[in-house]
Amino acid sequence: MQNRATILVVDDEEDFAKGLTRMLAVQYPGYDCKYVTTIDQALEILGREEVSLTLTDLRMPERDGWDMLEQGRVIQPETSLVVITAFGSIESAVQALKAGAYDFLTKPVDEEHLFRVVDKVLERYHLLNENRRLRRLACEQGEKSLIGESPAMTKLRRSLERVATTDYTVLIQGESGTGKELAARLIHNLSERRDREMVTVNCPAIPGDLLESELFGHVRGAFTGAERNHQGLFERADKGTLLLDEIGDISASVQTKLLRVLQEQEIRPVGSNRSIKVDVRVVATTNQNLEDKIARGQFREDLFYRLNVLNVNVPALRERKEDIPLLVNAFLEQVCREMGLPELRIDPSALSYLSARDWQGNVRELLNFVRRLAVFCPGEEIELSLVHFLDASGNNSQPDSGTIVPYKEAKTRVVDEFTRTYVQELLRHTRGNISEAARMSGLERVSLQKIMRRLDIRAEQWR
Repeated sequence: MQNRATILVVDDEEDFAKGLTRMLAVQYPGYDCKYVTTIDQALEILGREEVSLTLTDLRMPERDGWDMLEQGRVIQPETSLVVITAFGSIESAVQALKAGAYDFLTKPVDEEHLFRVVDKVLERYHLLNENRRLRRLACEQGEKSLIGESPAMTKLRRSLERVATTDYTVLIQGESGTGKELAARLIHNLSERRDREMVTVNCPAIPGDLLESELFGHVRGAFTGAERNHQGLFERADKGTLLLDEIGDISASVQTKLLRVLQEQEIRPVGSNRSIKVDVRVVATTNQNLEDKIARGQFREDLFYRLNVLNVNVPALRERKEDIPLLVNAFLEQVCREMGLPELRIDPSALSYLSARDWQGNVRELLNFVRRLAVFCPGEEIELSLVHFLDASGNNSQPDSGTIVPYKEAKTRVVDEFTRTYVQELLRHTRGNISEAARMSGLERVSLQKIMRRLDIRAEQWR
């Protein structure tokens, strides 16, 4: 359980501080109300506890309320400070407010007025806390959510939202690196089970003979090395969600036992003679064609239908290339934050090249490429030349001899590679319409046709 936030009273008159603290404790039982009699004690508390409100005397021996205002805001900027003093004056009030006080009260304190001020301060405190929570959530989602505004991604998010409102088993299909696990996470976060755990098991990473024990658990003595009872992932995910990542790789034996769990909603640990009821929503992902595996006798058809109650397909990056600029900028911000680098910019021509390029590894490959760009960028801007160099290095397109070719030849080769990729993507987008392609690219139709002839690109193949 989280510690309660503190309301702190600072006054060298101990009887007054004690009485005020008792009054606040009765009115605000959800807070830890305490008092101290020196500024040093108050600053020490601010350094180690979350303080929602500090009420401080203005005139005190040695260090006074002005020190509290100045140093307290540095130690814990979120806390609000209200000054209470027997020496009230307009000048003192104005000075205290300018120094950062939230409000100014005079002794003897009117109880009703005090509570009105404290209510406002606590409301402000909770609003600030909520804003910080939302900003933190936005940062987390920027790194971990499905980024994109293309029609394909809009459709995907709508599908996930609808799927999340049910409790049926879901099969998420898509190529490697498309973000299937993120889609599963979004389903869980939008579901009624979001307050419980989402447990993930990477099926290919666990040897077949151990996967059964990992999923269903085992009892002591079930096999050599089983020295104690082991809770399985299904039991751990009870009332939550279990993600079976890359389900197509599980063995026939585990398929049979998984089918039984889905049918009966109960598990039997390895070596046990009793079953345990579980309430788990199963989400499975695969980059394989399970229907083909069924035809080859490698995957149970009845299990497939149990998993495929609801189906979601995550699009490949080539199906949503218009999202690439957004992805690149989001990844660049993320990578700079991860590496502690100053913010990097990317040249528009470099961004255009990345947007036209095919990414066989999908979003994961693009993220890794952005990481390389950030590591090797010599300045504040990622230029097209760096993109070409790293792309050529990564794709082994440099001469096998290892010799350095003349600058003009190397430049021509790289520019031609970019131009070919750009024009092909342009024609794919316009379905071979040269006039539309010329308009979109800003080139004259004659110039575009000349480029196409030089690179032997024919528009007919996109029509």
